[in-house]
Amino acid sequence: MKSVNSKLGDDKMRLLLAEDEVELSKALCTMLSRNGYSVDAVYNGQEALDYLESPNYDALILDIMMPIKNGIEVLKALRAKGDKIPVLLLTAKSSIDDKVQGLDLGADDYLTKPFATQELIARIRAITRRKVNDKTQNTLSYKDLILDRASFDITGPKAKVPLSNHEFQLLEVLLSNSETYFSLERLFEKIWGFDSDTDSSVIWVEISNLRKKLKETGCVATIKGKRNLGYRLEEIK
Repeated sequence: MKSVNSKLGDDKMRLLLAEDEVELSKALCTMLSRNGYSVDAVYNGQEALDYLESPNYDALILDIMMPIKNGIEVLKALRAKGDKIPVLLLTAKSSIDDKVQGLDLGADDYLTKPFATQELIARIRAITRRKVNDKTQNTLSYKDLILDRASFDITGPKAKVPLSNHEFQLLEVLLSNSETYFSLERLFEKIWGFDSDTDSSVIWVEISNLRKKLKETGCVATIKGKRNLGYRLEEIK
């Protein structure tokens, strides 16, 4: 049993990883920790259920082929007692029937091995975002700009405009921290992840596109950059 950065009370997303392949588990713990998550690792299904008696986890990454209790048995047990923790099934079982079974039993997502690191991080962000949205307001606002977290739309005095996934994530970060400057590197790591193979210059494109969409809504907000500090939302003067 391995615990990585499992201190209670920190502000990191806390994940439980249930994976019986020890080397893969170690690699995933390292990668997730580097991407800002706090991770506890267990190696069989019963340990997963034991750990989940604590309400401190934000999501479960669950292998299906495990000893003592397999992932399907764990998932059934969790949903039977009303535990709504987001679950990502991570497994070598790749048939359509396997995927349908897992999703029908209450898994939030399903990723087959082998997988790309950036896809795993994106899927974790997606399932944990749903949990955050369940706990918090469905909108964020700044001045006369409103971001709808459910529809990915922004609304201003003149128009409602849809955002792409990355535009949404970028604006959500800036709206949630409207007085904070973010460097390009920090924004990139928050949205694409530390280990992403994507060229970091893509963040320039996303900022440019988002500025155009903000202008289209007619709101007074825009993204301003400041040398040596980074970017934040500011009111157009």
